[in-house]
Amino acid sequence: MTTVEQQHSCKSSGCDKPAALQCPTCVKLAIKGSFFCSQECFRGSWSEHKSAHLVNNPTTSYNPFPTYKFTGPLRPEYPLSPRREVPADIPRPDYADAPGGASKQEQTYGNAQIVAMSADEIEKMRVVCRLGREILDIAARALRVGITTDEIDRIVHEATIERKAYPSPLNYYQFPKSVCTSVNEVICHGIPDQRKLQDGDIVNIDISLYRDGFHADLNKTYFVGNVDAKSKKLVKTTRECLQKAIEMVKPGVLYRDLGSAIEKHARDNGFSVVRTYSGHGVGKMFHSAPNVPHYAKNKAIGVMKPGHVFTIEPMINEGSYNDQTWRDNWTAVTVDGKRSAQFEHAILVTETGYEVLTCRLPSSPKSQLKDL
Repeated sequence: MTTVEQQHSCKSSGCDKPAALQCPTCVKLAIKGSFFCSQECFRGSWSEHKSAHLVNNPTTSYNPFPTYKFTGPLRPEYPLSPRREVPADIPRPDYADAPGGASKQEQTYGNAQIVAMSADEIEKMRVVCRLGREILDIAARALRVGITTDEIDRIVHEATIERKAYPSPLNYYQFPKSVCTSVNEVICHGIPDQRKLQDGDIVNIDISLYRDGFHADLNKTYFVGNVDAKSKKLVKTTRECLQKAIEMVKPGVLYRDLGSAIEKHARDNGFSVVRTYSGHGVGKMFHSAPNVPHYAKNKAIGVMKPGHVFTIEPMINEGSYNDQTWRDNWTAVTVDGKRSAQFEHAILVTETGYEVLTCRLPSSPKSQLKDL
């Protein structure tokens, strides 16, 4: 807490005592009037007071976890912008307004049998997945050196609600934003903030949306400016890992077998495969059976059948496959601070093979990997 000489009244509810202590975060953000009479009043008011730190167009930023031992050079840059609004006429998933953001549907369903979708359900998945691809392409066109990941979140959010869809990440187990943006050593679940993308960064944009009762889920890793050769190899290899797994999809294939193809190609190129996070079923629920690990010798259960819809989304690291999580309880990073890349598609198992529901569109931007 910062001490000031001028006298003020305590901002804690029910307390009007003279106050000379000011919230240090408010000082950094030039927010006036946040005075407290004691540490006890400050701590007691924290759950309500912290909302004052969510500001649009902040004039300064700060690291919210100054004592955390970061594994690499990346740092969060707060404050986060306020939660973006979704119009009331847009249907929401069950967790959108739930305390804690928990999906009762997912919790009740658990790891039950893998569902084969009907023809009508598959058509709805095609529609929402195409919209997801449109939104990813819009975000990709906005990428440039100097744009903040919060600005990417705004672009994604607005593109989503324009399509009368709900951004699936928003409030999912209290995730605060409408898209995940994972930069450099971030493996997945990066929270958009005030950090500006820099020349040489790589960034994964993970798009998920809910429309007409179904979720879409896809992501892609992009180059920002001039990227070094090793990062280019990492991203290219990750995309190849995804493709090798997709090409295995057909009725009768074991879900656990996809990981062997992914890990072999990653290892052959000198990289490792993240084990903590997996692909998953997607449709009426954001995440459901099957579980789709990306590493070899896994214990995943299930056999592919026509009508199954699931994601394959390998996360490939330059160094160790191990990960840890920042104190925001979401941002997963490599333990050695080396870079990570990811690609994701939603896949439908057909009678004879597969259909990539989130595939590129004729209007999609040119692939950055095309000439590598």
